[in-house]
Amino acid sequence: MELVVGVDMATAAVRIVAIDGHGCAHAQATGDLPAPTSPRPGWREQDAGAWWPTVATVLRQLTQELGARARSIRALSVSSTSGTVAALGAGMQPLGPALTYADQRGVAQAQAAAEADAQRWAGLGLRIQPSFGLVKWAWLMGRPEIAERTVRLAHASDVVVGRLIGELPPSDYSHALKSGFDPLRMEWAAGALEKLGIPQELLPPIAAPASVAGTLCAQACESTGLPPGCEVRLGMTDACAAQLAAGAGEPGRFVSVIGSTLVLKGVSTELIKDPSGAVYSHRHPDGWWLPGGASSAGAGALTHGFADANLARLDELADARGPATVVTYPLVATGERFPFVEPDAVSFTVGTPADEVERYRAILEGVAFVERLGYERLAALGAEAKGSISSAGGGSASAVWTRIRASVLGKPIVQKPGASTARGAAILAAAGSLHPDLASATQAMSVDGTEVAPEPAEQDALERNFQRLSASLVDHGWLGAG
Repeated sequence: MELVVGVDMATAAVRIVAIDGHGCAHAQATGDLPAPTSPRPGWREQDAGAWWPTVATVLRQLTQELGARARSIRALSVSSTSGTVAALGAGMQPLGPALTYADQRGVAQAQAAAEADAQRWAGLGLRIQPSFGLVKWAWLMGRPEIAERTVRLAHASDVVVGRLIGELPPSDYSHALKSGFDPLRMEWAAGALEKLGIPQELLPPIAAPASVAGTLCAQACESTGLPPGCEVRLGMTDACAAQLAAGAGEPGRFVSVIGSTLVLKGVSTELIKDPSGAVYSHRHPDGWWLPGGASSAGAGALTHGFADANLARLDELADARGPATVVTYPLVATGERFPFVEPDAVSFTVGTPADEVERYRAILEGVAFVERLGYERLAALGAEAKGSISSAGGGSASAVWTRIRASVLGKPIVQKPGASTARGAAILAAAGSLHPDLASATQAMSVDGTEVAPEPAEQDALERNFQRLSASLVDHGWLGAG
């Protein structure tokens, strides 16, 4: 049976899975990446030199687990975090640390890019932010010691794809959306690049996700145990890949990814434009659009606030407690990107929690309220979620949290914790190799799930809490009234 491999380059770890054309996983492996550092306030860097060695090691673990079956691997694809970029020098070696998606140093560059190509960004419904790869590349090009040695500006996925095929790679228009590539006109934003001092010759050529970047080079075969002739197909950003894994592949279908942050992604027939920039749209390889947004709220508020706690036990206690008497907007750091854009937003709680259980319950509810606000924002722009919501990411494994979210949204949520970015990357690898196109690969290989219905007994209290939090957001000036 032929297999494909999906590689997820998350911020904290590399996760890899081997899947057949029916969606059955045959092996998986994982490895930790160095934690990002903050040498200055607002900076968030990671050792880009660790990316390829970690991926190669984890791929070797995977092929060793497969044994002789590793020879049946037809293709692999790599997905990574949107907005994490690096500059590459001779031999495709990173020139210093990568700037991660959370890095905020490029405020001035973001403003310059926004002004230089304002009409283009308006046409795309895109608001340039300091988190964008374009802004970070501009900052890197402003450092002479880096600019003079750079041969390619790259996304995190590009770094690994290049080492897999043994040459400077193309990139895909999913990872490149926030790096200045216009997926509507299929061109780089020349005005912004010129204003920021980014030479176009340093940028990768762009192709569609799932298209062939090349075949595995001899050195990569030796390092990973993958077979000669294995295709390397272009990926998509992590949230887009997770969306594929969850099966949200038709207009009107949406998925909530509950990871460290909350990401909502769906499919629409038309390009969705949001003047505020909270919602942005990737391009689907089959011609549709993938509108969504990424909040700074999410499960990170739990791991940050309850680092040493037994979260499963807290789930049980929070379930027994019922709706909280306080409301929380659960941010870990400063700034919010979706469902509204507010760089100065910080976490707050209205009321005083009675104990740790209530504080925990309020965070569960708070993320659910952010999720609802996100779907309301999408619907107001013309991208309404139809039917049940698929739920991926680690947070979707919690039945208690999922039921709270379903009650807040007023519609069923289908738990799909197996809808990982790695699986989505494997689906991209299968499009054109094991299956004729991405739509058929998604239909055959996405995961099934468990439907969780709203809890009627809690909906009235949760609705009051939602309205209470919404009113507080209006009072803060972060959310428009009405």
